[in-house]
Amino acid sequence: MDDRQLQLWVEQISLSSFGIPFEHKARFNRRLRSTGGRYFMRSHDIEISWLHYEQFGMEDVEKIIKHELCHYHLHIKGGGYQHRDADFKWLLEKVGGSRYCQSLPQAFQRKESYKYKLACVSCPMEYLRKRKVDPRKYVCGKCKGKLKLLALDLKQHS
Repeated sequence: MDDRQLQLWVEQISLSSFGIPFEHKARFNRRLRSTGGRYFMRSHDIEISWLHYEQFGMEDVEKIIKHELCHYHLHIKGGGYQHRDADFKWLLEKVGGSRYCQSLPQAFQRKESYKYKLACVSCPMEYLRKRKVDPRKYVCGKCKGKLKLLALDLKQHS
């Protein structure tokens, strides 16, 4: 399936499940890993995870598409389009969309290891970080003490 076929599929689901046409763009995104899809409020476009389509098939992706179309249609008509809104929950249940998508297998998830550690100088608290941060901008969450930045041995914490 390519983006053109996905576009037609989303348009068909919108008409059959919501009775309203989808008039924007739908496309696959091969980088989405932790979410099945995204709705963009500014452009009204929808992105669907290619990896979810590849791993779980059309049935699961159709539920993801319905989820994103709930955001789309409610946002356009001015209803409660956020996950916590009653309008969203009601419409999602009505059309049979999924509230959550399945997690991808470990093989598809990123394996970025921790490279830094912030250590409190006043107490034994330590905070692992993947990116380098300026310890002067932060304090210990437990005792409000100063922090110092340490580089980790990458072989130990991967």
